[in-house]
Amino acid sequence: MSELDTGQQDPLTQHDVEAYRRIAETQQPPDGYDVARLIAMRLVDPDPYTPGRYIPHDPRAAAQSVTAAALHGLSTIVQRLNQVPVLERLAEDFDPHRLYGGPGSEFLASAPQMNARVGEVCAAAATEICSVQPGEPADRDPAILRLGVERTRSALLRGVQVRSLYHRSAHEHGQTRDYVAAMMKDGAEVRASSAPGPRVILVDRQHLFIDNHVIPGAEGNSGWHVFDRASVAWTRSLFDLFWHRATRWQDIGVNASPLSERQWRILRELAAGYSQQQVGPRIGLSRRAVDKEIASARQALSLRTTFQLMAWYGRTQGGRVE
Repeated sequence: MSELDTGQQDPLTQHDVEAYRRIAETQQPPDGYDVARLIAMRLVDPDPYTPGRYIPHDPRAAAQSVTAAALHGLSTIVQRLNQVPVLERLAEDFDPHRLYGGPGSEFLASAPQMNARVGEVCAAAATEICSVQPGEPADRDPAILRLGVERTRSALLRGVQVRSLYHRSAHEHGQTRDYVAAMMKDGAEVRASSAPGPRVILVDRQHLFIDNHVIPGAEGNSGWHVFDRASVAWTRSLFDLFWHRATRWQDIGVNASPLSERQWRILRELAAGYSQQQVGPRIGLSRRAVDKEIASARQALSLRTTFQLMAWYGRTQGGRVE
């Protein structure tokens, strides 16, 4: 098979062009030039009647041959690429029978990237979406909240089970409370806990979204999309642990404590040995806000000093239901 047939010939050089020009003008090619290359490209043929002379051919025919060979090569490549989706789907048969489920995670460097990937995966959810939203709640963009409600409603209408776990302080945050009420109205299950936990979204026991703890200096809202089977399954078991120890959202406030959840959290930090100055940064409050909450707690319990407040906490914490 010639170079032309394989489509692998090198581009014409200036020497090739000059040799063809001379042959087309019925001259001899330059001394020392190997005419075999022009013959292989079907630009010339040896003159059968005059040894050492060559017959030029229309280069447009050679161009058409090159084009045909290239198109044939492209067609072969396209046919091969069409096999890729079929081969990738075979992983559905391979993975369940292996301990290793394949490579495992992608870094999402910004909040928009995280939101886009979460939305994409949740939109394709088939069985369940589980999430943990830890920490003190804060006001959020109403548009983002509406998007969250729409995603949840869409999933529930497809028959997907939706379970969300919040920090108990979220029950006292008006915007979060309204958001949760909208989700529960559509059929979502919501619970709350005072125990600390990581921010997590789990989808169909196959996808896991977590905060970034790998790349130093990355954007604060960056994170990871994890699809390693072992990691996802392990995190899913932790979710069950937190979920079963949490309180149903609708049961919060029954036999209500005289203290707010934020005040309970401050007392827990103080009992753990942190000073009032150290507590603030740990839970996202200013020193002034911490002092104000402690004063409000003393007033609610008719106590005069923080020492009395901590003594009361020590007596009651064992019987408090989380």
